[in-house]
Amino acid sequence: MRHARLMTVVITTSLLAGILGCDPTNRQPNRTEETQVNLRNIQTRAFDMTDKNRMLRTVIATLQDFGFVLDKADEELGVITATSFDRRTGGVITVTVRPRGETQLLVRASLRRGQAAVTDIGTYQNFFTSLSKSVFLDAHLVE
Repeated sequence: MRHARLMTVVITTSLLAGILGCDPTNRQPNRTEETQVNLRNIQTRAFDMTDKNRMLRTVIATLQDFGFVLDKADEELGVITATSFDRRTGGVITVTVRPRGETQLLVRASLRRGQAAVTDIGTYQNFFTSLSKSVFLDAHLVE
């Protein structure tokens, strides 16, 4: 009898957990994960080119146009870190360049001011618009 009651409690608890959404195997993404995915999408662009070295040079030139000073650049890893001391727009930016398939490069820029990540869409749009123009001009430069 005792065993039957214990089984009833276990089954009832399991059913209630499933109905109330407490089932750990049926995990829904939380808001933080959604925010991180959205931020990554804002920070990342694909470019139709495969010359990683050329893209890294173009990223460095674009960052310098925005007043950033190069801290580190690692061609092998495809990582650039730069700092701007402008009070309004300054911070530390890290840009990564990596292959995407056979014909593209993915560029991701991540800007921090103090300890906070910059999430402003316009900031990243400005950077990628300038970078796109530089990539285009570099590709169509007539020597």
